[in-house]
Amino acid sequence: METVSTNKAHGGVQGVYRHASIATGTDMTFSVYVPPHAEGAKLPVLWYLSGLTCTHANVTDKGEYRRACAEHGVIFVAPDTSPRGEGVPDDAAYDFGQGAGFYLDATQAPWSQHFKMRSYVEEELPRLIGSEFPADMGHQGITGHSMGGHGALTIGLRNPERFRSVSAFAPIAAPGQVPWGEKALSGYLGTDCAAWRAYDAFALIEDGARLAELLVDTGSADPFLAEQLKPELLESACRDAGIALTQRIQPGYDHSYYFVATFMADHIAWHAERLNA
Repeated sequence: METVSTNKAHGGVQGVYRHASIATGTDMTFSVYVPPHAEGAKLPVLWYLSGLTCTHANVTDKGEYRRACAEHGVIFVAPDTSPRGEGVPDDAAYDFGQGAGFYLDATQAPWSQHFKMRSYVEEELPRLIGSEFPADMGHQGITGHSMGGHGALTIGLRNPERFRSVSAFAPIAAPGQVPWGEKALSGYLGTDCAAWRAYDAFALIEDGARLAELLVDTGSADPFLAEQLKPELLESACRDAGIALTQRIQPGYDHSYYFVATFMADHIAWHAERLNA
């Protein structure tokens, strides 16, 4: 693991790191904030998955999470959204290819060689975080924004024994039923819709995946609300499954990091209460 940069913030250390990933076959860059802590202490971990067009840097620069993480003693990990680099396939559109990995393991050429973000986020990067940072990997939570909210929900639903808390900002709740998801899932996984269900929160819940509770915030002025996000589908799925969903439609907020930053401290406090229990 190579250290790209470190900066002191709120008594802790904000770092950016790079390593050669086996899962993606590329170098991957990620950021980690480690709050101030006693020597030898192990701290709970909150994963943050970013949205379309983003890298680790968007939330690191704009997310305003460090003060809350320092207050609650939570490590904050932000991976990239896709593999990148020479030889990695791409697409001219913003919603497919590099910057749009959708946190899945692609099965269709040419994407299947490198686009293994499910394996990277679920398996490889946690091993690295657990070995290189003062992380208590028995106390993990996950959150994310937009495409990353989709990732947080689906990874949390597939791994309920690993994540003590799951939340999301403006998630794509039912990718199999909206244009962003239909394009990505068919392109990466093929046209058999049955293969999509492992990467669709609505479908996972319908198929029996369960979490005790979820926290979701979405802005009422989000331009993607009706066509791409469909929070009402998540609400209906959770209601039918008996999952305690706190879904807040925040008046006047859009899809930007101004929205994410406004409610970030709320989410970190919510996760910390569960991670430190």
